[in-house]
Amino acid sequence: MIRELPPEAQRLVRELVEYLRAMHAVPRSGGLQFTWEGALESLRDRYTSVQLQHEILREWTGEVPD
Repeated sequence: MIRELPPEAQRLVRELVEYLRAMHAVPRSGGLQFTWEGALESLRDRYTSVQLQHEILREWTGEVPD
């Protein structure tokens, strides 16, 4: 069927198939890498986990928790 199409239509079909293939491709991964681990260690004594949670909430929503 594809061969019966004009060249421009064949090109569009090829692009569509390539797009669909990329969208459904299983990403190859060597597993999670924690290259950022320990990057904020110097801030350990300045903030508690609750303070960080509140700051994240503030950044995401613009709201300040009670």
